[in-house]
Amino acid sequence: MARSAERTLILLVDAARPEAEAIEAAARLVRAGRLVAFPTETVYGLGASALDAGGVAAVFRAKGRPPRNPLIVHVEGAAAARRVTANWPESAGRLAERFWPGPLTLVLPRGSAVPDAVTGGGDTVAVRAPSHPVARALLAAAQLPIAAPSANRSQRLSPTRAEHVARDLFGRVALILDAGPCPGGMESTVIDLTTVPPRILRPGPILARDLGEEVGAVEGPPAFAARRGAPLKGPGMLRRHYAPRTRLDCAPTGEAAAHAAEQAARGLRVALLTIGASPAIGDVRRVQMPSDAVRYAARLYDVLHALDEEGLDRIVAELPPDEDAWAAVRDRLARASSAR
Repeated sequence: MARSAERTLILLVDAARPEAEAIEAAARLVRAGRLVAFPTETVYGLGASALDAGGVAAVFRAKGRPPRNPLIVHVEGAAAARRVTANWPESAGRLAERFWPGPLTLVLPRGSAVPDAVTGGGDTVAVRAPSHPVARALLAAAQLPIAAPSANRSQRLSPTRAEHVARDLFGRVALILDAGPCPGGMESTVIDLTTVPPRILRPGPILARDLGEEVGAVEGPPAFAARRGAPLKGPGMLRRHYAPRTRLDCAPTGEAAAHAAEQAARGLRVALLTIGASPAIGDVRRVQMPSDAVRYAARLYDVLHALDEEGLDRIVAELPPDEDAWAAVRDRLARASSAR
């Protein structure tokens, strides 16, 4: 029998001091197997109880997410993380002590309480402790781990505002907690601690050099996600991901402007993302992005969401430097511009 559309409620909450009544309403829904979208310090997440296979399955349905693509299990801290993992190595303890709560996801051997759906059928689980006050309040009120990918349809842009969530998932989620824009604006770093040396599966706000200070040498992201059909160890590893509806092309500095001008000369409506100031280029819509990697990351999805609403034919992005500080931005631009 076809499922009826969800009645979606949007509640405004204070980002720093979330109202207890709203948080408890969200916690009741999570405990009942319903879906709740909530802000983290990175992007908005689409949450369900990580111990409820039915609720987790609803997350995959709402997103249209491939079943082999695992979810991140959000917890209050290391003690809660131990309850959903089969092993908690010293490296996990060091990383959690330094970076939790915060935008770091640890991939560890999966605990027996975690349903297959959470891990994509794999034998590892991705866990993190978010730092956003709303996310932490929800975890404390629900008193259970919450599985939460980004609150958007699969492969589309991650949401950094509640209106982005509503645009994609209204009628598919019971409640959206609207606490304004997410401060970080880009998904967490994911590191696999089941390999020697540890491997970064998805670049993010926590840089490779910072991780290396705690666990020694770390390897970079794999060139390919996994063999076709095999479970993935972490989220964000698909070749195409985090993509606007508008076609996005990437080009090195010095070539991006020429590429944008060429597309505009063909009669296309084009926007050009530049790093810092750039000269005017005919009819090309220029968007000056910050020259600082952290501020660029915080703005990227918000800018792409806005450009998507303008009905453009093409977005051209100037690639940032191939440096550790810019690794997450380069990764997201590359996946957003993969072959369509």
